Amino acid sequence: MIHWGEPGTATLLAAGYLGLLSLLWLALLAGLGHWARRWRLEQPQPESSNHSHVSGRDSSQGNRTARAPWGGIHAGKTPTAPGAASPGATPEKRLPATTVCVPARNEQGNIGSCVRSILQSEHDSLELIVVDDGSADATAREAREAAEGDPRFRLMQGKTPPAGWAGKPWALSQAAADASNDYLLFLDADVVLDPATIGTVLKHMIDNSLDMLSLFGSWRLETFWERAVIPVVGWLIRGSIDLDAVNDPARPAAFANGQFILVKRAMYEKLGGHGSVRQEVLEDVKLAQVFAHGAARTGLLHAAWAFRVRLYSSLGEIVRGYSKNLYEGLGRAPHVALGLVLFIIVGTLLPFIVLAFDGLAYLWGGWVLLEWPWLIWVGCLSALILLFRFRLERMEGRSGVHALTHPLGNIILMWIVLRSVFSLDVEWKGRWFHDGKAT
Repeated sequence: MIHWGEPGTATLLAAGYLGLLSLLWLALLAGLGHWARRWRLEQPQPESSNHSHVSGRDSSQGNRTARAPWGGIHAGKTPTAPGAASPGATPEKRLPATTVCVPARNEQGNIGSCVRSILQSEHDSLELIVVDDGSADATAREAREAAEGDPRFRLMQGKTPPAGWAGKPWALSQAAADASNDYLLFLDADVVLDPATIGTVLKHMIDNSLDMLSLFGSWRLETFWERAVIPVVGWLIRGSIDLDAVNDPARPAAFANGQFILVKRAMYEKLGGHGSVRQEVLEDVKLAQVFAHGAARTGLLHAAWAFRVRLYSSLGEIVRGYSKNLYEGLGRAPHVALGLVLFIIVGTLLPFIVLAFDGLAYLWGGWVLLEWPWLIWVGCLSALILLFRFRLERMEGRSGVHALTHPLGNIILMWIVLRSVFSLDVEWKGRWFHDGKAT
């Protein structure tokens, strides 16, 4: 029996806390390499250097060379121009034409790279519609200049959203209505694609009879605050998703990443398109739920190679951007949000807080708050947490040095969660949302 107030009770509770936390982080560290292993979209192997490449477009269209129409996925075959067959070879099946729809509101500095990456795709049977959604900067000019007169590019001047519509669903709805093709790719304006992405994803979608396919790509992190905070928030989101459930048509779970969503147009229109999620701040996840509830087959894959995205460029943008949708992603459940905050404090920050207090007490007054065995255990636990973050960083090709910012990133995450819970009205790019809905 535990006798509260006795020294042995405190020792037992402390040992239990540190033991459970150590087991938790060891399990997370061990499982890191297995995350999404079953649901990774592999990068196509590049063609052998002795294969000849032929021009996919003439010089007036940018002197771009093309590999195989499926993004080099048929390694060992001589690549040909799209639609052509090499002598003595079985003609490749053409992948369907695709319309890429990009909503852009004040995306100067991002939209140019996005447009160029799309038009340089190895799957060049596409059209690109960029919707200038009332931008107050040079978004439209930058998009036109990046297209360099490519006839596959169209710039649409978006109309003001009607009452009850959020800006992004309205912009994408306009682009989809004007599209010419049976497959629609919804892409954010801060995304930069790998040349093989569209063809590879189309092939996977067709081979697996999917109606919607979304991807997790990789983040482009440039400033200190991006490197410190975005992996913390981003992996909280990714790690909370059961990919087995999302990719199982017999289960109702659904999720999509709005940075990259490919859909069959017929199913999209049958289910009401973006009109079915017109008010939502979290329109990507809600659209996936509409598809799943409508008996459509959806998929979500991890493909770090497929695209890079720069979500935010400053601490203020990070806080405002995640504040608008993080609470919505938690189901607007206060107990879930507060439980998350409690876990951040107890499960991540407390070991570092204990070390900091012990160090300051010793430096300032020569006081020893913890005996050496406890101090070593807390230190090892803190190192284990940092090692977990280091592994995440290295897994995504970064140096790992910013693992040291993990406690700081979690403090900001905690602030974002609390801010989103207590902020019913949220502004983003000049537009307002109330309780997760467009006003």
